[in-house]
Amino acid sequence: MDAIRTERLTKSFGDLTAVNVLTLTVAEGEVFGLVGPDGAGKTTTMRLLTSIMDPTSGDAWVAGRHVVREAEAVKEEIGYMSQRFGLYADLSVMENIHFYADIYGVPRKARAEKIDRLLVFSNLTAFKRRLARDLSGGMKQKLGLACALVHTPRVLFLDEPTNGVDPVSRRDFWRILYQLLREHVTIFVSTAYLDEAERCNRIGLISQGKLLASGTPDDVKGLMRGTILEVRSPEPRKAAALLRERLEKDSVGLFGDRVHVLTHEPGRTEHEVHSALAEHGIAAVDVRTVEPSLEDVFVSVLAPLQKGEEHD
Repeated sequence: MDAIRTERLTKSFGDLTAVNVLTLTVAEGEVFGLVGPDGAGKTTTMRLLTSIMDPTSGDAWVAGRHVVREAEAVKEEIGYMSQRFGLYADLSVMENIHFYADIYGVPRKARAEKIDRLLVFSNLTAFKRRLARDLSGGMKQKLGLACALVHTPRVLFLDEPTNGVDPVSRRDFWRILYQLLREHVTIFVSTAYLDEAERCNRIGLISQGKLLASGTPDDVKGLMRGTILEVRSPEPRKAAALLRERLEKDSVGLFGDRVHVLTHEPGRTEHEVHSALAEHGIAAVDVRTVEPSLEDVFVSVLAPLQKGEEHD
């Protein structure tokens, strides 16, 4: 049985369609990543799947329960960690966990062992008496996760859980998520970080409420047609801006200190790159063919949409 299934799920707010005929499935015991930029519809999708919000049309089932007709049953089967998870600053780590255990109706007799295991699991044992307000960003995220897991959910929803968290804490958080898979918990996570998407079993790329592509990270990479040329330059921002003007047929993206150009004519494009940058005095240019990343795929998928918006 699928842990999550949607059929033409749609949510509109007046003239804005935040989720647009979304159809997808998530298998039991996998990590599924919903990947997209801010405003893509990720949070609205989460709220629909967690029965917080009713759809305008379409259907969805979570853990075999319909998200509208069986909303209360859905809430009993899931854990949900929103972007602004409701930790109580004046309560300690232990008090916060007990508070959520009370909300979820976890019996007190079975609670002590469960909470001790969660503290070890999230590396919070040494901090169990510390007030939530005194925790670092990464530790707050771990506490939020422990609170969402206190009632042993079958499906865990995480809305951009590592947004604004330092890289080390992000890595630790994902290590904890992988441990959850051993307990057969299904994880549905939204993220704007493409490197995090690589950690998922399967992903869906979403923009403007529409699912643009889905599959394993490698499957999604395989959808991209063309060749990626990586341009290294001492002035990457200047080079990227220049190449966007010069290479009208190609997609140009800036990735840190490197520029990626998606092209269907690598020979022609490489010549154009060298010529354009040399004309503007940008030296020490190295151009090479590289394997596409998920970020390359996402840029290539979004580029036609953005050009269409500009044209309109």
